[in-house]
Amino acid sequence: MATIAALALTLTACTDTGPTAEDAAAVFAEGLTALDVTGSTFTAGSVATVNEELAAITAALDPLTPTVSVGAVESPSEGTATVQLDHVWDLDDSDDDWAYTTSVELSLVDDVWQVAWDPAAAVDGLEPGQVLTKSSNPAERGDILGADGEILVTDRPVIRIGIDKTQLEADQWAGSAEALAALLGVDPEAFAAQVDGAGPEAFVEAIVLRDDDSRAVTDAELAAVPGALALPDELALAPTRTFARELLGSVGLASAEMIEQSDGELESGDVTGLSGLQLQHNDQLAGTPGLVVSAAPAEQTGDATGPVVLFEQDPVPGEPLTTTLDQTLQSLAEGVLEEEPSASSIVALRPSTGEILTVANGPGSAGLQTALLGQYPPGSTFKVATSLALLREGFTPESGTQCTEELVVDGRSFNNASTYPAAFLGEIPLLQTFAQSCNTGFIATRDVVSQEELAAAASDLGVGVEASMGISAFFGSVPETAEGTAHAASMIGQGEVLVSPLALAVMTASVGAGERVTPTLLAADSANETAGETAGESDPSPSPAGTPGALTADEAGTLRTLMAAVVAEGGATVLADVPGDPVLAKTGTAEFGDEDPPRTHAWIVALQGDLAVAVFVEEGELGSTSGGPLMDAFLRGAAQ
Repeated sequence: MATIAALALTLTACTDTGPTAEDAAAVFAEGLTALDVTGSTFTAGSVATVNEELAAITAALDPLTPTVSVGAVESPSEGTATVQLDHVWDLDDSDDDWAYTTSVELSLVDDVWQVAWDPAAAVDGLEPGQVLTKSSNPAERGDILGADGEILVTDRPVIRIGIDKTQLEADQWAGSAEALAALLGVDPEAFAAQVDGAGPEAFVEAIVLRDDDSRAVTDAELAAVPGALALPDELALAPTRTFARELLGSVGLASAEMIEQSDGELESGDVTGLSGLQLQHNDQLAGTPGLVVSAAPAEQTGDATGPVVLFEQDPVPGEPLTTTLDQTLQSLAEGVLEEEPSASSIVALRPSTGEILTVANGPGSAGLQTALLGQYPPGSTFKVATSLALLREGFTPESGTQCTEELVVDGRSFNNASTYPAAFLGEIPLLQTFAQSCNTGFIATRDVVSQEELAAAASDLGVGVEASMGISAFFGSVPETAEGTAHAASMIGQGEVLVSPLALAVMTASVGAGERVTPTLLAADSANETAGETAGESDPSPSPAGTPGALTADEAGTLRTLMAAVVAEGGATVLADVPGDPVLAKTGTAEFGDEDPPRTHAWIVALQGDLAVAVFVEEGELGSTSGGPLMDAFLRGAAQ
């Protein structure tokens, strides 16, 4: 303000030429740019009054300010001038600025140029008593696509159900709110309090429902509740309520916390991604909302005249996000898990490309992302990695191993499953140790394979190797150092070895591909488009540095031979007659908890042609009995 004040002093100083209208116009333009016209003098009203009015006019655009410059200055008569002022508001990052020209009258009084203040000098078309308002037009949200461009998430019809308080007397609010809440299955007391606290003319939303055949509440039932109102709308939704829900995420009104953390990008009433891919890639999907600046009365009156639009910027639609999900297989997987009461998941990959085809969680997961974020011991499925480590020490499928009923390591007893066949005790080849899943046989080789070598073998199969997928995921963890009982437990996928269903699907896919597979969830176009926004701290799964995996085609071929034996004569014979290519598999049962007997996770992984699948049941029995039938149902469905 020192510059403006200094320039103002020159306008009243006695010079050879006297003050000029151009100088006064420049001071006023600088004042409008700063939204503080302290340096100017006005024909009517004080500086404080003008500043107060200017602040009220532009409050809706705070903290933005215009850039104002002086255009033509005309002097129709001595001591008067008409000045054109060019205004530019940079309202966002686009090139579409709000630009307009206003004019203001100046008059010379006692050697001081005075400004004839008018709100229209600040904003073209603004009438006295009006202020600026700002609103946004939502952009069309981008769809989420699946494999082959299938539309997975798009705008689908919904109804917003709530109480319209204008239809009720005050003494009816509570009763209607409670009745509607009971009909919709929401908390009656909480909703009644929400209705009571809203304004007398408010519509208080209770729930948003799909407006399709799945809607259980009928129009007649809603009409029977006084004040109930159903407003039609559209919302970005998947084909069904449960379809890949934890992965795709949801869209809805921004919460107060999200608005506070958005640095001004979100406002009350904005629709945004709330979870999953919708949240992680909201910038791409949401597009850019349009902007409307209007002139409206500063105080509400009975005048029915609405706001006058002064500037409008069209919304920019969001870009679609293309995933590798196969809609048919995803729906199949969810149907297979539909009756499983505990947390469960099915993850399927295409070994040839690493594309993730299904990320399915059963209803027992209760909305948690078991498939990608679960952290569980893999049990005997990890013997795939242990076998790879043994192959690198010279073992073959025919190499002998000692399979005993019990093996004691540093005072801890290790046993086989209670259903282990006695016919396969004693010295048996690695092929049968793997097929029958002999725990003691693998632990007996613990001195042949170090923990570091075991971790390296797992890594070459993709376990513990992070990849950038555009969504958070757990890829597994195998300690590189362990001794005694910890190392013994690691040999059979217990101890501190942890995986997710995704990690085991990647392991299985690597065996199928003959090289370490990197899982991908976003198609190439979407992955490239979102690479910048998911880099650095916001990237939930940064790609690791380092060399490619060392898995060879010959090693993978031998592992496939071992897995074939599991189906032919081991714990996965249920898969022997699945139509299509031969099925290769490995079952696993992992103990957890402190109970006696311990509770168990059930696992099974399978390869069939260019399909790798991992099935997980959190509270299962054996991998063969709990996971096997689910795998069988999935593979048979996929073959149709």
